[in-house]
Amino acid sequence: MFSTVLVANRGEIALRVARACRELGIRTVAVYSTADRESAVVRFADEAVHIGPPPARASYLNIPAVVEAARRTGAQAVHPGYGFLSEDPDFAEVCEANGLTFIGPSPDVLTRLGDKAACRALMAEAGLPVLPGSTGPLAGAADAKEAAQQTGYPVILKAVAGGGGRGMAVVTDPDRLLDSYRRTAAHARSVFGDDRLYLERYVERARHVEVQVLCDRHGAVVHLGERDCSVQRHHQKLVEETPAPDLPARLRSAMCDAAVRGARAVGYTGVGTFEFVLTPERDFHLMEVNCRLQVEHPVTEMVTGIDLVREQILVAAGHPLTLRQEDVVHRGVAVECRVNAEDPSRDFAPTPGLLTEFEAPGGPFVRVDTHAFPGWRIGPDYDSLLAKAVVWAPDRERALARMDRVLEELRVRGEGVCITAGFLRKVLARPEFRAGRHTTGLVGEMTG
Repeated sequence: MFSTVLVANRGEIALRVARACRELGIRTVAVYSTADRESAVVRFADEAVHIGPPPARASYLNIPAVVEAARRTGAQAVHPGYGFLSEDPDFAEVCEANGLTFIGPSPDVLTRLGDKAACRALMAEAGLPVLPGSTGPLAGAADAKEAAQQTGYPVILKAVAGGGGRGMAVVTDPDRLLDSYRRTAAHARSVFGDDRLYLERYVERARHVEVQVLCDRHGAVVHLGERDCSVQRHHQKLVEETPAPDLPARLRSAMCDAAVRGARAVGYTGVGTFEFVLTPERDFHLMEVNCRLQVEHPVTEMVTGIDLVREQILVAAGHPLTLRQEDVVHRGVAVECRVNAEDPSRDFAPTPGLLTEFEAPGGPFVRVDTHAFPGWRIGPDYDSLLAKAVVWAPDRERALARMDRVLEELRVRGEGVCITAGFLRKVLARPEFRAGRHTTGLVGEMTG
């Protein structure tokens, strides 16, 4: 087992990882930018190292600074959390070259699955259903036009190196394809340093359902069930729940089996998520594989009782899984709402500012993952996620009632700070959401 782990992230996920390490008896090292000097994880960790100024490229994405911090503090392993360097094969390779264990898949798996176009081809070879689209990265706008004509409109352009809901554009009109291609490629170049795009058929009135897998280095693979993540804005998730509502048992089983088959095909290790699009006709197709811990992992933990971060660390240390598929038992319903510092009335524009009040809700079967506290300044340099409110109940009706109460109870104030809790309560009240028949278009319908 590792004696020291460096947490190469910030915010609530850095604190979540540090807590799991503390429970395992592992010493933790936090890294921080100037903006995060007084952050919760810096206060919690056994040691903290300053790695640069607020811009992420100069701090949390600065590989030499992160690796040097690990070496200087005697860390044996690095946990990347999610976002930032969590799916970067170069970072994983540099860690290995410096004698550090990267807590995640191997650099080779990250390379093969991180390229979204290559991932599609790889999973299709493994027998997983994929949407019609380009067979690889598009050579240019002319190639995109030809692929769209063969696929049929609407289509969605996606960055090959994309993730987190960024680098995508839906095109319904052939006359807009060229402009959308240029804008999406430029955005992908600025955000990911890679302007390559691929194209696939866009499914309207779709649901987004994903499957969590857990794999060790000895060939064992188990799935921990599915999550519905259909409530989204700008392709980014707002509400997640498990089990997915209104999902037939045969379809649930088929999706989980497909995820296990895909993980085995590439020799996956650690935790990962296979993301599927579910059509109105209830056909499912693979969208992508996320080679990291997901923001929404708490809902799976709530219904299975399995600490995913703990398992992730144990697998990275070489321990075999102690779970077999028959050991994974799901109980009740869990729902997560991402509370962001954003203004829904202004197209979810971020609202940075100093928190003068922050009081998390409580009560039975309630979990709040957050790094916020009174006096914490929400800066403009990072993601606007403020807290993840998670609830469990024996059934969905009681889980939604509990979540509504939790969102109402949450107290957040700060000059210029707006949060999405009120909007999320409106989502929970929508008839189609209550019936479990909502799609990825729900938020767009609500905001016009």
